[in-house]
Amino acid sequence: MAVFTQVSEKDARELLRRMSLGSLKELRGIQGGIENTNYFLTTDQGEWVLTLFERLSDEQLPFYLHLMKHLAQAGIPVPDPQAETRSGDILLHVCGKPAAIVNRLAGKSQLQPAPVHCAAVGDMLARMHLAGRDYARQQPNLRGLPWWNATVPTVLPHLDEATRELLRAELAYQNHVAASSSHAALPRGPVHADLFRDNVMFEGEQLTGFFDFYFAGVDTWLFDLAVCLNDWCIDHATGAHDAPCAQAMIDAYQAVRELTGAERELFNAMLRAGALRFWISRLWDFYLPREAALLTPHDPTHFERVLRQRLAHPVALADRQAVPC
Repeated sequence: MAVFTQVSEKDARELLRRMSLGSLKELRGIQGGIENTNYFLTTDQGEWVLTLFERLSDEQLPFYLHLMKHLAQAGIPVPDPQAETRSGDILLHVCGKPAAIVNRLAGKSQLQPAPVHCAAVGDMLARMHLAGRDYARQQPNLRGLPWWNATVPTVLPHLDEATRELLRAELAYQNHVAASSSHAALPRGPVHADLFRDNVMFEGEQLTGFFDFYFAGVDTWLFDLAVCLNDWCIDHATGAHDAPCAQAMIDAYQAVRELTGAERELFNAMLRAGALRFWISRLWDFYLPREAALLTPHDPTHFERVLRQRLAHPVALADRQAVPC
């Protein structure tokens, strides 16, 4: 989250009037993240998050907004997009940008998770995947393999030769995996694709919500799980695998949805894919940044370390007895 577009209190009051969400008490920009403009809106009726979309278009946004609405209606704790009073639209426009208002989730991010937190994420991730099976809208993961192939050439000139070699080799490997029959057999559907520690809320050990669905798309469920494991279940200083946290997340996930044979076969390959995806995007944001009033780029070398760990110490899953739902 960041602030690229300045929203005035006057703009906010007019929006709240159209939404029938009460009188403005506080408007506060949110620092962090790199994609959209975000504000906390506090009114006499509650707390909300206003997002202005800086890159996503009016054609792309209905997928994300209606997915959140679909999941919320299925009982998954996610932000519920609010509609304009007269039109009923959940895709809004503010300061000339497409926008949305959602309810602010209770709790706070758990930045030092224990196995109990990882288990809660694994359980809810599996429930979210199953809840999305009957979501009718289709949109690919816009930060998937085609984007990696298009973006890597733009960042290579900024890297030393050894780093370029690693990046090229891993991209070639992921293209090979994506063309395999095992990859074609992976279960898929709507995924969050960015479920890091700062995109989940907890009150104590109780998970209170997933948010920031604006990288979501239709992709393999295993990739979504791998993205989570690469953030929640590693040592952040080194990128090394945290086995107790990872096992807690995997066991809780499989208690809801058992992984298939193809998913077990490609488990480490998808851990590598998840690390590559965020290494590329952080390289892109670091070397080709956009201006913003509040913006702190992430360190791209973090996911380089995670990828090197996945290469040096592959993680394999053994077959197991199916767990009843």
